Amino acid sequence: MTELAGKRKTVAQLVGVVLFMGGLAWASVPLYDWFCRVTGFGGTTGVSEVAPDEILDQTIVVKFDASLERDMPWEFKPVEREMVVRIGETGLAFYEAYNPRPYPVAGTASYNVTPYATGGYFSKIQCFCFEMQVLEPGERVLMPVTFYVDPEIVNDREAKFANHITLSYTFHVTDMPEDYGQEEQASLAPAQPKTELN
Repeated sequence: MTELAGKRKTVAQLVGVVLFMGGLAWASVPLYDWFCRVTGFGGTTGVSEVAPDEILDQTIVVKFDASLERDMPWEFKPVEREMVVRIGETGLAFYEAYNPRPYPVAGTASYNVTPYATGGYFSKIQCFCFEMQVLEPGERVLMPVTFYVDPEIVNDREAKFANHITLSYTFHVTDMPEDYGQEEQASLAPAQPKTELN
């Protein structure tokens, strides 16, 4: 009887360990994403609603890079390859995207900055990467990103030596939203005649 109870206890413990490890695996991706956003680890940039009040005389070069996932049919490139901004100053850059396909293509952009140590000090106020983009057949668009480099970068023992930051975007194909085009179709639909009640 005690041997059977011991086996049940061992099985219960093993099931508990498996469930615990499964829970950790499930939570690891969002936890890692959160960690990267908070610390700037791996070149993850910050997000801010407003620019800082302080603007330093010190400048930094911001370079812009663009790439596409293998199956993404768009053309995608930065309008300017680099710009010089003062630390704390709001910068505005544009990327150009073009859909050469005869059908709409949806995409989302992943991004990071290098050197990685600067990630926690590079913040975006507004960015096309915050939401999915859909380009119609033959559509060419300019997509803005508004950003700043936090003045606190000059106090970081590693990041303060960076004389440039490279902001990189990669566009990935995204499934088209199910409701895409319904508003346009509704506006083109013929109006239904009104019936009067007697």
